[in-house]
Amino acid sequence: MTSLFLRALNGETTARPPVWFMRQAGRYLPEYRELRAKAPNFVAFCLNPEMAAEVTLQPMRRFAFDAAIVFADILLICQALGQNVAFEAGEGPRLGPLPAVSAMRDRIEGVARALSPVGETLSRVRTALEPERALIGFCGAPWTVACYMLDGEGREERPAARRFAYEQPEMVDALLGVLVEASAQYLAMQAKAGADALQLFESWAEGLPDALFERLVTGPQTRLIARLRELGVTVPVIGFPRGAGASYAAYAERVPTQGIGLDTSVPLELGRRLQAQRTIQGALDPLLLRAGGPELDRRVEAMSQAWGAGPWIFNLGHGILPDTPIAHVEATLRRITGA
Repeated sequence: MTSLFLRALNGETTARPPVWFMRQAGRYLPEYRELRAKAPNFVAFCLNPEMAAEVTLQPMRRFAFDAAIVFADILLICQALGQNVAFEAGEGPRLGPLPAVSAMRDRIEGVARALSPVGETLSRVRTALEPERALIGFCGAPWTVACYMLDGEGREERPAARRFAYEQPEMVDALLGVLVEASAQYLAMQAKAGADALQLFESWAEGLPDALFERLVTGPQTRLIARLRELGVTVPVIGFPRGAGASYAAYAERVPTQGIGLDTSVPLELGRRLQAQRTIQGALDPLLLRAGGPELDRRVEAMSQAWGAGPWIFNLGHGILPDTPIAHVEATLRRITGA
């Protein structure tokens, strides 16, 4: 049975859009918070297949989501490449000194093995999940992961990374090359473990001039997808270039994904134009989902009117917020799915 999600992602206009939410497994659910309290730290939580599989399945039991996304983190690959990663409560990630590129290159072949617990999580979830519901694997896109590795923390802007991109282009390009190959190996392992689709999270596409956008975003992602196909991976890929703005069109033309994720700033008309090229996903403001009420209803209706005649996956323009009322999620899903 081909899931509604995969049918839409493969370009079919479905009777209703399939739906899943970024960060749908997370802190807005009391059962997540209860389980999280039992793990010694966040990295250990992500790399515990029993816990991570349970967290991945929690929202699937509560809600009529059409796809699950494996519970992991985009920075796990940094640790696999030899950079220390820690998460401080209320502060976000903190990364240790950047290893030499040559040392990271030597570790590429071991990345899939180091992150094999994520593969086990996917296998557990795929076994437990109904066949009509899809399972998504993911990684951070090379530039986004490089931003964290170069900046050392999760700041809202990437001053150190962008400075390095201008001042030390050869080093940054070499780092991106390592991340392209390591990410391809990691995603190939996820597909083999049961992922039906893969998503590339490009969280830091915002504010890049055209030449830098090509060099740091579209170029590495294009090479990553080409490498995936060389490795025999056939599952569809969704690219999410958050904050790309006017560069969304260039991204859609250049990067051969089957789906493109839209952030909250994307106008309905731009979404329609992108939809002519591939399946679109996202755009609903997580703050609006949290607020609820008539304005949320109006926005969902406007999206349905604008995008319902083409391939479209209903999702948020970024991750669900921790203080989002569960009732708002339930009401929105009823509006979309009728369940």
